[in-house]
Amino acid sequence: MTDLIDRARRLAADLLLPAAGQVDATGVVPAGHLDALAAAGLHGLTGPPDAGGLGADPATVHAVVEELAAGDLATTFVWLQHLGVVPQVAAGPAALRDELLADLCAGRRRAGVALQAATRPGPAAVRVRTDGDELVLDGDVPWVTGWRYVDLVLVAARTTDDATVAYVLVDAVAGPTLTAVGQRLVALTASDTVELALRGHRVPAGRLVGTVPLAELRAGDPAGLRGNGSLALGLVSRCARLLGPSPLDAELTAARDRLDAAGPEGLPGARAAASALAHRAAGLLVASTGSRAVLAGADAGRTAREALFLLVFGSRPAIRTELVTLLGERGAAGAPAPPSASR
Repeated sequence: MTDLIDRARRLAADLLLPAAGQVDATGVVPAGHLDALAAAGLHGLTGPPDAGGLGADPATVHAVVEELAAGDLATTFVWLQHLGVVPQVAAGPAALRDELLADLCAGRRRAGVALQAATRPGPAAVRVRTDGDELVLDGDVPWVTGWRYVDLVLVAARTTDDATVAYVLVDAVAGPTLTAVGQRLVALTASDTVELALRGHRVPAGRLVGTVPLAELRAGDPAGLRGNGSLALGLVSRCARLLGPSPLDAELTAARDRLDAAGPEGLPGARAAASALAHRAAGLLVASTGSRAVLAGADAGRTAREALFLLVFGSRPAIRTELVTLLGERGAAGAPAPPSASR
């Protein structure tokens, strides 16, 4: 799979990084960026070969994400949402697989996700019920990325028994029962992250991708924390390349090795360490750049804002506690209790 990593590195260096300042300034991911990722086969990175996917192993997926994030985090962030939908559809009903999977792997149809709201502690933020041959969705999802760039959104919703989570594919088309309101972010504005509201929104029952017990989903959550750590590693890699030889090179390797070696219990600490390293690396890049770093469009300033974003993206209470300790804000024991984890 080395060729896939090289392919991603070339795309990041030749296309994504040179345009990253413009993407940040305009708040738009160019269609050509996503088309180039599709042409390279990367929308099918996690898809099965028999549907045109690349069947990449997790280590390759992590490396590709890291390389692309080193170029432009906004483009990578939009594309990353798609990767999680492809294997879900591949494991779903045959009819849905036949209808969508080849197009998803080729990037002819693109998808986003609305997952965490249904699994947070407390009352369900999104619910689904069956009404005849339709599924009816109600609730709010505060973070849905890539709204203007995707055709479908995979929505997680709790069923009426409150013990099961259903995954439902929804067309990304606003209307009376489906509204999207843009979120104002300090970075990655171009990702078009929105708050999604569903009010009696109906989809065909055939759009049910699958179900899983809520308790099982929550128990398995820590094991799935590795992937988002590659975004932070990508920022560190960008800083290291812009700065030239420095201790960051060894720290990047150590952070990557720690993430790769961590089991479920160790992943929150490893994720926190990667995000803290990205924050510090971006600060070093700003300090080394000097006053030019605060000019609009500067790589250093944009990277610092993106590192700030990654301190909270994909967080969990355990990650946040570790980060508070690492960043020195009164230590974990003296810090105020954080609100419920985002995304």
